[in-house]
Amino acid sequence: MDKLLTCINNYCNYLIIDKKYSVNTKKSYEHDLMSFYKFCKDHNLRFEKITEEDIKQFLKYLRDKNLNSKSINHAISTLNGFYKFLITEKVIEENPVEYIEAPKLEKNIPSVLSKEEINKLLDIELDNPYSYRNKAMIELMYATGLRVSELVNLKLNDVDLHENLVKTIGKGNKERLIPIGDYATGIVIEYLHKARPKILKNKQTEYLFVTNRGGKLSREQFFRIIKNLAKQKGITTNFSPHTLRHSFASHLLDNGADLRIIQELLGHSDISTTQIYTHVSKESLKRDYREFHPHGN
Repeated sequence: MDKLLTCINNYCNYLIIDKKYSVNTKKSYEHDLMSFYKFCKDHNLRFEKITEEDIKQFLKYLRDKNLNSKSINHAISTLNGFYKFLITEKVIEENPVEYIEAPKLEKNIPSVLSKEEINKLLDIELDNPYSYRNKAMIELMYATGLRVSELVNLKLNDVDLHENLVKTIGKGNKERLIPIGDYATGIVIEYLHKARPKILKNKQTEYLFVTNRGGKLSREQFFRIIKNLAKQKGITTNFSPHTLRHSFASHLLDNGADLRIIQELLGHSDISTTQIYTHVSKESLKRDYREFHPHGN
């Protein structure tokens, strides 16, 4: 079984060094593989002798833990990549995952804030350095549609406040440039001048959004901040770390932006991923119709 752990460790190093995956992406693969390790250990299975039936039992094990179709698909993809790596490394000869069918994904419509809710969320009293930071983070995320991991990893030289552009490295190590509006730029400038030095207190870091310890904000810290703010403002919409990103895309679409442009801004490699926002727009249209048309209900 320790051999399996060694192989998992080697594969994770390969993802970082050779495939140039981000640390967060590597962690998600590692999580799947450690679940597989536990399953093999609990069932006294030798991973070199794993069969297709064993893989099916592992997927049942995941379903019994209430994992959704998306998570199970990710686990299948992880194991498939892992076994291909082991074949390349001549550890095994056959891939037991090769013919496993992935479950059909339910198309979950992402949670989106209304424009009124966005305005409420951004109505932050600027009375201390952290309020400047929080407002700048939220405004920048809504203005650019960045992923949370992209936002917290921004460095000072990633933001060009003269050209109103943000540079980020997204999934697959792809760089993209995103324009920022004047309002978001102004808020970030205020944060840089009035708040960031006070938070750091002479500590040095290249990250844009910082804590008083001198490091960058974590994804979890960002989500706690935004969730608490939403609660304070009485926003009841189901909140996820990417609600602002979803709202950015949906509001662009509502205002007539081309789907291909939104795809590029979000950093989606496949247009089908972006198309989910057309469903959001339809839902928004139905909601407005029911609310405002005299015979809507």
